[in-house]
Amino acid sequence: MIDMELLRKLIRLVEESGIDSLEVERFATRIRIRKSPLVGAGPVMAPAPPVAPAHPAPGPAGETGAEAHAGITAQAPAGDSTIHDILSPMVGTFYRAPSPDAPAYVEVGDRVEEGQTLCILEAMKLMNELEAEVTGVVREIVVEDAEPVEYGQLLFRVEPDVAA
Repeated sequence: MIDMELLRKLIRLVEESGIDSLEVERFATRIRIRKSPLVGAGPVMAPAPPVAPAHPAPGPAGETGAEAHAGITAQAPAGDSTIHDILSPMVGTFYRAPSPDAPAYVEVGDRVEEGQTLCILEAMKLMNELEAEVTGVVREIVVEDAEPVEYGQLLFRVEPDVAA
């Protein structure tokens, strides 16, 4: 059973401090509190160096400090402004489908809408859906199914629709 008063104190501690997250383990209970959402464009800590993907792809070069802290998406390198990179917002395991026998959420060449689920990232037995940040066409899926991913690692490259 979780001590709710302890939980409130921990939340208050994180809110009032300069830290972004706190993890406490007592007996068989683990509590993790984060100021930043796991899936979203809120500010997060700077990413650790990403693990090299199985299929190397250009990384998010030239991003500003704000883009580096966004943690979800960043524009592609200068000269390739037509591609929108979608990065992992967390450390976890990448799954292309909701279950092993289900079809993948998206394939290369598929058109996606903003907010559409692209994959699942499993972290600590929690399944987190990663949604498209832009409407467009999936041009590359950089990670293999069931592969571990790092925070900030490139997952998808999407060619956004051109605004008329």
